Amino acid sequence: MKTARLQLIPVFEKEIRSLHRLSLETFKETFEAENKKEDLLAYLKQKMSIRQLKKELNIPFSSFFFVTYKKQMTGYLKLNFDNAHTENILNNQAFEIERIYLLKEYQNKGLGTELFEAAIQIGKEKGYRMLWLGVWEKNRSALQFYQKKGLVTFGSHCFRLGSSPQTDFLMRFDIDS
Repeated sequence: MKTARLQLIPVFEKEIRSLHRLSLETFKETFEAENKKEDLLAYLKQKMSIRQLKKELNIPFSSFFFVTYKKQMTGYLKLNFDNAHTENILNNQAFEIERIYLLKEYQNKGLGTELFEAAIQIGKEKGYRMLWLGVWEKNRSALQFYQKKGLVTFGSHCFRLGSSPQTDFLMRFDIDS
């Protein structure tokens, strides 16, 4: 899929090492400053290992995409449909944006908006009219971004980063509104 400036390329198992590197880098850039090093490393080892990412790549109704801008790898996207959701909420009426990351150097250039709109388009093409995602309560820039896009908070859940329980706000967006 192409947007005005981005290209979304489906990720295949043979590209697992690239996905792994990108996952580690974007996660660290986003959460390292606000968390204990040991909690971050424990999470990355458990949830972002090559083995775990391979497992996730093979989940039916789950899709990973590399995001490129000017032929440079800039981020990635993970979408969940049908029963691939990380939580059983909204009665499968919505699809989930589980991960949406751009490298820091590509943020604040309007690319996040294009990537978010591309995710909406993919969901729309699959017949969905609503999406949901979870955002860490301390990730103010992401919360502001999603609020500007029209997402509303409808709940929260506990997200465990290593030994640290954290709160994610659950947000939803009605696509046709």
